[in-house]
Amino acid sequence: MTSNAKIYGLVLSGGKSTRMGQDKGLIAYHGIPQREYLYHLLHSVCDKAFLSVRSDQLNEISNDFNTIRDKDEFKGPYNGLLSAHGQFSEIAWLVLACDLPLMDKMALEELIAARDTSKMATAFADKTNPLPEPLCAIWEPHALEISMAYLRAGNGTCPRKFLINNDVKLVFPEHTDVLLNANSEVEYKEALLRLTS
Repeated sequence: MTSNAKIYGLVLSGGKSTRMGQDKGLIAYHGIPQREYLYHLLHSVCDKAFLSVRSDQLNEISNDFNTIRDKDEFKGPYNGLLSAHGQFSEIAWLVLACDLPLMDKMALEELIAARDTSKMATAFADKTNPLPEPLCAIWEPHALEISMAYLRAGNGTCPRKFLINNDVKLVFPEHTDVLLNANSEVEYKEALLRLTS
């Protein structure tokens, strides 16, 4: 199945950030909240961009941003991704977790240029550990339809496991730093060091 779907960007910012101890989407690595920084990056390379948020976050977000409220039908990152798919089922989603402080426009352009619409997804991966990064990937519409059936069948809630077991194109970014996840205080400090070096 080949997709001709447009690409919308989605920043997953509805998580609780328990390991970090503060909302990862609000950390200002680049002078503005990280979720806004990633939103603007996605807006510059996609047809549209959206912030995926919890209901209780909606009142703190400016009307300048398109938002999709998590429907809480599914657990984990799939919650935001499938809430977005529920609103725009014919769209491919370039999804980014909000804990990617070193992500940049060049890397996103690299991912989009490598997109293979015949696959379930086109995902970044690290050459040293070549597993798909589900929260730094372009998900085709048919992959999200199949994901819903996969979740409802009780096959687990991990998007990475889903991609590992399906037909996915892996893309190894020129600069692997863009895949740094900052989920803890230690990783936060490492990200700041890399940004200032």
